[in-house]
Amino acid sequence: MTWDEMAPLLVESTLQTAQMILLSTLFTVLIGLPLGVALVVTDRGGLFPSPTLNRVLGVIVNIGRSLPFIVLMIAVIPLTRLIVGTTIGTIASVVPLTLGAAPFFARLVETALREVGRDKVQAAQAMGASRTTIVNKVLLPEAMAGLVAGLTVTVVALISYSAMAGAIGGGGLGDLAIRYGYQRFETTLMVITVIVLIAIVQLVQTMGDVVARRLARH
Repeated sequence: MTWDEMAPLLVESTLQTAQMILLSTLFTVLIGLPLGVALVVTDRGGLFPSPTLNRVLGVIVNIGRSLPFIVLMIAVIPLTRLIVGTTIGTIASVVPLTLGAAPFFARLVETALREVGRDKVQAAQAMGASRTTIVNKVLLPEAMAGLVAGLTVTVVALISYSAMAGAIGGGGLGDLAIRYGYQRFETTLMVITVIVLIAIVQLVQTMGDVVARRLARH
């Protein structure tokens, strides 16, 4: 296969991977952030203590984190078909990607929030701030550097997951590597695909580290 033949395939697959990552990251944050906050505030001694709810949420998160992604993709095929109308393609991959990453991100959110000093929460309570205000104005802003770092780790994991999504026709660089690099023995294309994935991971990690460091200084 010549470069003229490979280039369009690489560009198309890279754009598909980017689309998968952007959409799944958005939905992961929308689900994982509130879930992580809920794990903290419903714990004993939290702002909204509810041990029963906390245990239920903990079990849900642990189940989501314990399933290997390739198993999860297959297990949620009926749900994917219900939501998207198909089980193949870039958009269909967003469903298992989100379900796989959201519990992971929720635990990282929980860890970041627990690192916020208890004295800052108590100071806000002494000033008469409501519990919702404390979450929005104290916990989340104070944990922002940790949240960004956690999101960076999650996005890197999503890049890895998106490559695996190619195994069931999810599109993107993983699909390209399987269809051409593996099945058609196009070693050069396989190597280039790996290099592109590594470059994307390095870019995401570098950007995340820079943002997290800047937030940590404030």
